[in-house]
Amino acid sequence: MNWLVDLINGTGATPAHAAAVATGHTVLILGLVAAIGLQLGHIRVYGVSLGVAGVLFVGLVFGHFGFTFDHSVLEFARDFGLILFVYTIGLQIGPGFAASLRKQGLPLNIMASAIVLLGAVITVVAGKLFLAKSDFPAVVGVFSGATTNTPSLAAATQALTSLSGISPDAAKLPSLGYAVAYPFGVVGIILAMYLIRWIFHVDLKKEADELAGATDSKKLEAVSFKVTNPELDGLTLDELAEQYNSEVVVSRVMSGNKTEVAVGSRVISQGDVLIAVGPPDDMDKAKKLFGDVADVDPKAVPSEVEARYVLVTQRSAVGKSIPSLDLTGRFPVAITRIARGDVELTPTSSTPLVFGDRVRVVGNEEAINAVGKVLGDSVERRDHPMLAPMFLGIALGIVLGSIPISLPGMPAPVKLGLAGGPLIAAILLGRLGSFGPFVWYMPRSANLSVRKLGIVLFLSCVGIKAGDQFVQTLVHGHGLQWMAWGVAITLIPLMIVAVAARIATKLNYMPLCGLLAGSMTDPPALAFAGSVTGSEAPSVAYASVYPLVMILRILAAQAMILFFR
Repeated sequence: MNWLVDLINGTGATPAHAAAVATGHTVLILGLVAAIGLQLGHIRVYGVSLGVAGVLFVGLVFGHFGFTFDHSVLEFARDFGLILFVYTIGLQIGPGFAASLRKQGLPLNIMASAIVLLGAVITVVAGKLFLAKSDFPAVVGVFSGATTNTPSLAAATQALTSLSGISPDAAKLPSLGYAVAYPFGVVGIILAMYLIRWIFHVDLKKEADELAGATDSKKLEAVSFKVTNPELDGLTLDELAEQYNSEVVVSRVMSGNKTEVAVGSRVISQGDVLIAVGPPDDMDKAKKLFGDVADVDPKAVPSEVEARYVLVTQRSAVGKSIPSLDLTGRFPVAITRIARGDVELTPTSSTPLVFGDRVRVVGNEEAINAVGKVLGDSVERRDHPMLAPMFLGIALGIVLGSIPISLPGMPAPVKLGLAGGPLIAAILLGRLGSFGPFVWYMPRSANLSVRKLGIVLFLSCVGIKAGDQFVQTLVHGHGLQWMAWGVAITLIPLMIVAVAARIATKLNYMPLCGLLAGSMTDPPALAFAGSVTGSEAPSVAYASVYPLVMILRILAAQAMILFFR
């Protein structure tokens, strides 16, 4: 059994044997920490679980009992995991980043930014007035843990190690502060949701009804109209689209018992029945334009016309709009909608196609297949991982993160670093979509897998590295004091902004929960909000504030390290 002892301890009888065992020892430790930590994270207590943070605490236990490995390997695994984590986040949110800001995002992002700012102010006050100067790295770690934001911890750790004169023990302090503050960081967000619900006597059904009446549906509607407007008699569908600028698209025309595809040259006559597809709010306008809602559905009439979703997987089509591709002019088809995730979009000139979009095409089988050749329509290509763009994007992110940025009042230039650079690069590349032979798209399953792998690697290494001092810090050091400040950093900003949002802006409780979870970039809190409210509104608000909050927390952590220094 000596081989097993050598494997666990990472030792060997000779230097050559020890070197051979080292790799197996490293993978063994990381594998055990990850497997045990992920299982621990699944355990729920009153509906709350640690999630992936369970890996951090198992890593602390392993580190406390002396299970570690080569320092340089540990740091590489930690940093590479971080890069994978933030890059995949940025790649996912990139395509919708600008859109989220244009909609309800601006007010929500202002409130989320206020939560970040208030938390930073409390952290600075604690670090300057109430805690020892030597504790400043831990205070920034408390800021990251209290706000459950792992990338900001990584940014603070990297900024700290880049400074001269920082001892190895001091470099561990952010991770210790993070681990001490994290548990209440998760619980505190959920507690804030409960407190707001209790303070304002929130009725979830009433809030849901109000929200349904105030927001647009993410799905387009298809309504059949009978043409009774004499002004439309004799117009072609192209002429109709030019005269009446609308997001409504006509997909089928039924005259008598014959149903046809709504091509642009089709002449409209009174008595025709049209199927109009568009946003729900535009249907009232369509009714005034066409006439009454028809009592017959053209889709129910037997014909050669069918409808099918076609995948956008052809690189030459990515970034172009449906009108610019002139699909309806080249083929006898109608394009009624673009499905992107759970959202349906009208195919206008202002809606560029993104790799992986599903385009709804109405026509006969031959015409739909012809459109499929233009757009790609390849499930295999969509699901195939594009590794070259991923590694190029990571490389560009490293370069971006290494650029020094001088800010007024800061003692040294700020860098986005390994946490911020790949994140920003991925957002920009995800928004760009493609460039030349490179397409920045990752299937959702692959994205989630790589992201989970990255965060598990990062938290495993962080826990192992900090574990040898964690218990001593909590019991004999300043751990309890750090924990108390963590509670303040979590709860005070959330409650101030949430109360102000309800009183001043009358913000609905559903998006408010998403705002609170998003301001802390905390998926467990978002999951809790969704289960309590039974609504998708928290997820929409979460996605709206997540990108900006992530960037602000990374920059805030780095700025505080330089400020305290």
